[in-house]
Amino acid sequence: MEVITQKTEDKQMLMILHLSQLLNFITGFGGIIVPLLLWQLKKNEISQMDKQGKEVVNFQISFFIYSIIGAILALVLVGFLILGIVCLLGIILPIINGIKANNGEPVNYPFTIQFIK
Repeated sequence: MEVITQKTEDKQMLMILHLSQLLNFITGFGGIIVPLLLWQLKKNEISQMDKQGKEVVNFQISFFIYSIIGAILALVLVGFLILGIVCLLGIILPIINGIKANNGEPVNYPFTIQFIK
């Protein structure tokens, strides 16, 4: 006998998924660990969690790569601009997408490399 589970719509949990990325600015690494755990634990229970979880993890990996590039380029002073932009996007995009997720709107992280499809 096969058990069919129906996914629920939990907009607040999706919002928490996006906002949890801000932990990077407090812990340094929590912004990837917490969303990764939320995504893996809830992707089969909450509608849109799998899709948005992949978006968040891809954004966090891209964010990390762009930060490393900016740090390396900071040695020639160009990277400070890149680091500033990456930092601002790392704050602004999770907040915007958290609000969008809570409103049931589609989310988008521009400049994100799609590692997980």
